[in-house]
Amino acid sequence: MRRYIEIPGSRTHELPPLLVHSGAERAPGAEASELASVMVEAEDMLAPSDAEPDALEERKFELALQLNQQYKALVAHWQWGDSILEWIRQCEITFEAEEALRKLLRPDVWPHASRASFVTLLMEKEVPTHGVALDRAVGLRLTFRQPPPIDCFSNQFLFFLNSPVASSAYRTWSRLSPHSGALLPPERFHFDVLDIDRE
Repeated sequence: MRRYIEIPGSRTHELPPLLVHSGAERAPGAEASELASVMVEAEDMLAPSDAEPDALEERKFELALQLNQQYKALVAHWQWGDSILEWIRQCEITFEAEEALRKLLRPDVWPHASRASFVTLLMEKEVPTHGVALDRAVGLRLTFRQPPPIDCFSNQFLFFLNSPVASSAYRTWSRLSPHSGALLPPERFHFDVLDIDRE
């Protein structure tokens, strides 16, 4: 059962807007460059076969496309995670400036909300993410200070490992404050979500 922090009064508190960098705008030629980077990985994934060279090339190209899609999903998650961590910093400033909210994030007051409470708040507010899992997004941003180029990733990481790594990073981060099980009540907060790459 979820336990929410009690906030004095009844008014709805305005939080800073969540400014999301979705990466909608991409540099010209980025797609072709990324595809070229994963062709070697795709070739390594192909099992030895006596299939026709044209069929092997087609399979290699399809695998490269799949790897590129996995990479684009990883970058989209990372960008959301980066936007969320910046939003949390802005929210902390807002909490510090408002008397009714000031003590809610302090570890010397119990119960208090952790930084992960803001991620839960986003989930409970059902922020539209277009397929991005918010916990994984934050986990990827915690794992990587900036999104590495596609040729830094093995096919194993893109296909199998990025999700468990991101989820594990998020779980570890969210449990850094073991005594902060209280959440922020979603009905007491309002904020806008703006995709600044599409504005």
